[in-house]
Amino acid sequence: MPVSKQKTNIHIHNKTLHDLELATVLNQVSELCITALGHEKTLKIEPYNNKDSVLNALTLTNEYLASFYNENRIPNHGFETISKELKLLKIENTYLETHSLKKIVSISLTSNEIINFLRKFKEYYPNLNEYASNIEVTKVIIEQVDGIVDRFGDVKDTASPLLLELRQEINKLKGKINQSFASALNTYHQLDYLDDIRESVVDNKRVLAVKAMYRRKVRGAIMRGSKTGSIVYIEPETTLQHSRELNNLEYEEGEEVVRILKSLTNFIRPFLPLLKQYQEFLTELDVVSAKAKYAKSLNAILPDISEDRQLLLRDAYHPLLYLSNEKKKAKTYPQTIELNQENRIIVISGPNAGGKSITLKTVGLLQLMLQSGLLIPVHERSKVFLFDRIITDIGDNQSIENHLSTYSYRLKQMNYFLKKCNKNTLFLIDEFGTGSDPELGGALAETFLEEFYHREAFGIITTHYSNLKILASELPYMQNANMMFDEKTLEPIFKLALGQAGSSFTFEVAQKNGIPYSLINRAKKKIERGKVRFDRTIAKLQKERSKLEKTEQSLKINEKKKQTEADKLEEINEKIQKKLESYQELYDSNQRLIYLGQKINDLSEKYFENKRKKELMDELFKLVQIENSKRKKVSAKQKKTEKAKEKQIKQEAEKKVEVIRKKKKVEKQKKALQPPKPKPVLKVGDRVRMEDGRAVGSIDSIEKNKAIVNYGMFTTNVSLEQLELVEAVK
Repeated sequence: MPVSKQKTNIHIHNKTLHDLELATVLNQVSELCITALGHEKTLKIEPYNNKDSVLNALTLTNEYLASFYNENRIPNHGFETISKELKLLKIENTYLETHSLKKIVSISLTSNEIINFLRKFKEYYPNLNEYASNIEVTKVIIEQVDGIVDRFGDVKDTASPLLLELRQEINKLKGKINQSFASALNTYHQLDYLDDIRESVVDNKRVLAVKAMYRRKVRGAIMRGSKTGSIVYIEPETTLQHSRELNNLEYEEGEEVVRILKSLTNFIRPFLPLLKQYQEFLTELDVVSAKAKYAKSLNAILPDISEDRQLLLRDAYHPLLYLSNEKKKAKTYPQTIELNQENRIIVISGPNAGGKSITLKTVGLLQLMLQSGLLIPVHERSKVFLFDRIITDIGDNQSIENHLSTYSYRLKQMNYFLKKCNKNTLFLIDEFGTGSDPELGGALAETFLEEFYHREAFGIITTHYSNLKILASELPYMQNANMMFDEKTLEPIFKLALGQAGSSFTFEVAQKNGIPYSLINRAKKKIERGKVRFDRTIAKLQKERSKLEKTEQSLKINEKKKQTEADKLEEINEKIQKKLESYQELYDSNQRLIYLGQKINDLSEKYFENKRKKELMDELFKLVQIENSKRKKVSAKQKKTEKAKEKQIKQEAEKKVEVIRKKKKVEKQKKALQPPKPKPVLKVGDRVRMEDGRAVGSIDSIEKNKAIVNYGMFTTNVSLEQLELVEAVK
């Protein structure tokens, strides 16, 4: 694919994006993102403003799509957003909590893994590797954080000598608290001062459950009483002293943890631009991945992007219609459209509900998708050209906000078209010229179309106006086209036919819908005869074209049938030839046997006459020698042929065996990868058989992982592991 060096600015109006429903496509793509930032970025995609950016975005998506079909799958790019952490790093004297540090480690690990992967497989992903090559790979952040924060998100004891000392003292003090509490619990329990529950927890502290009547006899701090007032919760005096010391130590520990986290945050702060780069890289990769997944769902490709002004869309599908029909399991009809220097404008005509607007939108939406970095569902031999501007006039043409009528609104649109239209523009207009008096509106539409034509713009319009159809047939670089209909039923075929205008089938459709023939005739008389004749001629030509298409299809079918019959006859001929050859061999063999019989008969008759035994033996010996000499020659040839045949058969057999072995090897590997199926629990009465065995028996009893299996004629003791279930007992 040629890489463009042009820096031409591309601008596509928001109305075009709205008319062609690009937002709907982007919404479908965004659903395939796995990160929140990727989802947001996808919804904001717009057509790129220069050709180099378009080509770069398309190649990135195409390379990611290729990763779905090769063995070197790109690693997972999922990450947790670190936007809040990046904001905190910008503010001096702030520090990151441990969960934020873990997120930074995670995003660093993911980025490093993907960048290293792309570097390793740069032959497969040259553009993705180039995109990632300017991002630094470093383990410093990961190592620093891992040295201080453990896998549970807590600061390690070894993070600093002071923290280690404080935590050791805290642990000792906790031991003393437990010991002193146990001592108090034992003492007051023996004195019967405690309630049945003995102890409880208040404000995360162990307290004694003292009977209210003995509360003055227990030394310590009263924490609170029970709802009934029968129990008073007291923290023993010795425990209380240790608890105060513990609070002091825990405060110092918290201060030391904050100091460590501040120090670590200050170490990470200089890496702020790199972390921001990591997040942007993974977000962009998420968008590219979603585009690739969307392309896969549409069977979309990257077509040849030409520098020549040529647009050839073969078997092009409207993506939204294609996916909608896929869900309904309905058929979607593709279209083939070509625009080039010799055929710049196409005028599509014909009755409504034939697919004119969908064809128009298909071309526009595919062009928008391509210029937004999305692959498109077309045939691989398609060619595309990047336009500087795409302008459209499709759909509801009334502007309620500006109190404009349909026609006023369309005129305002045409004025915009006249200002922006040039040779690098693609214009798409649905129902061109409607909204005013047919005669006057048609004349003005014809003038606009001539102007677009002289400016060498590319475009597709749909219309019912005869004067625009005539203009398309008169101008050399403009072409008529129609959406084909069945000539009998007037049902749409959803196929675009280039080179001929389409009739609106106005009177035919009216007749089909039950309008009386007399009224249709009266309507025909009210119209100029020339117009009716022109429309009738177009309708007739369309019907003839449809008939020719059907004839062509039937001829192709007949040709296929004839070819099949010819192949069958050839096969029969070969069989007959083989039979004739075998009959010839049989005939030759019989003739030889008849000759030998005749010869022996002659010798017998001669011996009967003269009784000369020696002469008879000589003659017989001579006859046998002659036959053996023949037999030897034939035998040598046969042996040679047979050996050659045997060698050939052996080679073919070896090839087949090799194929079978390979298949078995693949199946074995697949089975090895699959998790083993859980064995059913065998019970008495189940019908079973030995692994790889044929005989089926029933289990009489089970004891210590062994079962006695009854085969009718005999019983045997077998390990349960060697048995497989045939039928469970009901």
